[in-house]
Amino acid sequence: MLLRGNSLFFLFVLTTFTFAASASAQTAQTAKEAERIKTRDQLMQLLEKAGPNIKVTFHQSQKQPFNMVGILKDGLTNADSYEIVVGVSTDQTIGFRIFPRYKGTYINLDKVSNANALMRQLMLLNDRNFLFWGADGSGDMFAGYTFTLESGFPDAAIVIVLRSIANLDLYVGKMKPNLDGSEAPK
Repeated sequence: MLLRGNSLFFLFVLTTFTFAASASAQTAQTAKEAERIKTRDQLMQLLEKAGPNIKVTFHQSQKQPFNMVGILKDGLTNADSYEIVVGVSTDQTIGFRIFPRYKGTYINLDKVSNANALMRQLMLLNDRNFLFWGADGSGDMFAGYTFTLESGFPDAAIVIVLRSIANLDLYVGKMKPNLDGSEAPK
């Protein structure tokens, strides 16, 4: 009988700790989500203010509520436009993914005239440029930048990235021989 009482007491203590740990995890998750929402709202305010300076209007994505999307069309000579996706991740980062549109579509690594040379060119640009280059899961090429939020919200740095987007047009021009075999601008 004494053993049974100890077993019941042990089961009670174990259940109490399990419940407390579960409640603590839910509280941490709720706090993390609240911080993500706060960051998203802060980002949207900044993009609404800074977007017009680069002639881009940002809106919240309907597919992903933590992404803001805008299109840059003005002042370009090589790309048709740039789709700018700025997202707030679950692990306290803000990521830019800037997709050039060329001849009416995204630049897809599987559809260019010389994918190997283009990927080599992108790797060299990663070493020399402020923004990095990559491709998403479907092979669509993008330029990007990722901020961590460990030191707070990077207002000024986000504005610098926004101002740098128009400079990508020069690099898309240099990619033309690998995109479709046309000549790069001189």
